Amino acid sequence: MLPFKTLIQIDKKSKYPVYQQIANRFIGLIQEGVLQPGAFLPGSRVMAEQLGLHRQTVVAAYEELASQDWIVSMARKGMMVAANLPVIKPRSFKTPAAAYTQGPSFSFHAVPKLEPPPPATGIRYTINDGFPDVRLAPLTEWTKECRSIVQSPRYIKLLMDGSDTLRKEMTTFLTNTRGLNISPDNIMITRGAQMAIYTAAAMLIRKGDHVIAGSPNYVFADLCFEQLGANIIRVPVDHEGIDVDAVEKLCRTKKIRMLYVVPHHHHPTTVTLSAERRMKLLEIIRTYKLAVIEDDYDYDFHYSSAPILPLASADHAGNVMYIGSLTKSLGLSLRIGFLVAPARFITEAAHLRRLMDLRGDNLTEEALAAMLASGAIERHLKKAKKVYHERRDLLCKLLVDKLDNRLQFTPPSGGLALWLKFPEPIREVAEKALNLGLRISPGVQYHYQGKPDNGLRFGFAALNDRELANVVGILAKCCK
Repeated sequence: MLPFKTLIQIDKKSKYPVYQQIANRFIGLIQEGVLQPGAFLPGSRVMAEQLGLHRQTVVAAYEELASQDWIVSMARKGMMVAANLPVIKPRSFKTPAAAYTQGPSFSFHAVPKLEPPPPATGIRYTINDGFPDVRLAPLTEWTKECRSIVQSPRYIKLLMDGSDTLRKEMTTFLTNTRGLNISPDNIMITRGAQMAIYTAAAMLIRKGDHVIAGSPNYVFADLCFEQLGANIIRVPVDHEGIDVDAVEKLCRTKKIRMLYVVPHHHHPTTVTLSAERRMKLLEIIRTYKLAVIEDDYDYDFHYSSAPILPLASADHAGNVMYIGSLTKSLGLSLRIGFLVAPARFITEAAHLRRLMDLRGDNLTEEALAAMLASGAIERHLKKAKKVYHERRDLLCKLLVDKLDNRLQFTPPSGGLALWLKFPEPIREVAEKALNLGLRISPGVQYHYQGKPDNGLRFGFAALNDRELANVVGILAKCCK
């Protein structure tokens, strides 16, 4: 008889009942080849004595195994391992390693990636990439709308069938705020702007295609294009935005599949594309029938003047795919982005999206649509814009007062972050800051596949006045 007392270990603190633990371990012994098809198990009384358990517990375990067809009851002989199971060579009496700690034996594609951030142990503050302050999020309005929908008689139908309400409300919102001439057929809702970027790019890019992007650029767009097999051609970004003359030269000399551009609060440098370059870029787009992904991730926050209208609002001959996000606007823990493009493109992109995500978050979408319709989102944006404007101004003053012009920066006209240039390597600054309880980016994502420029994207929106003062104080110590 096998040493079942050794082979079957019972954990009295486990959330699984003891009979289930016994049954699961028997299944493991069969799969490991320790118990072969046709082998008889000890009687329930004998097994109970071996394991020091009540007989009814063992009976329950055997019944569970029989219900799953692992064992069968043989008249006057007892319980036998099912004979129709494949014979497996015994490996050992030792407890086997968990399957997912081994292998795999097959090959798979590696995904382009960045080095992970430093651990959060001992961290008091984090300078993020430019996220809104969740403490300002319109939670009351959001909760109210969600509760209203859940209590509505149409809730079940909504969950099953979905709704076009958000697309309709987004049409009105984008028309009024961004000057877009669109219908609901031109909008696809996505789980965040990142999904919109990937979906639009995947519709266009084939392995080896030339794609133009800024240098520096939003790194997660770069990683998408790289994963899709694109050959990324870098074009400089200066204080006026992307170099459109360089873009035109490339269009004349190469077959360019797509341009990715962030004309409004460029990521990471926060610069805005000048009016002159906008006009010339639109001419290039029309002349060369150039497909463009315009990433306008935080249009709603502009301080020095009215926001600059996107390229998508002008005459671009249907070649600009416009991408944005409500996640950044609201600060709620929601992943809602949007893709605006010609209707035929949206139809095909929706088919592609279904391969990743069959059904959207209908409750979230319906609640956001109600908040757009009621004006709650517009009121929140007005309030948040005032707070973020004040935080931008405070940060600029603190940097001047505490660092005595040792860092270079230009106050951004909008957005949720400021671009800081350090005289010393940013990685060294990040290491010093970490020792003082401040986590900042070591900068690798700002010069992906390029030369380090010692820049830091300082997200100020999520830090209140006291936190901004403390964080700048730590930076001042790191830069001495």
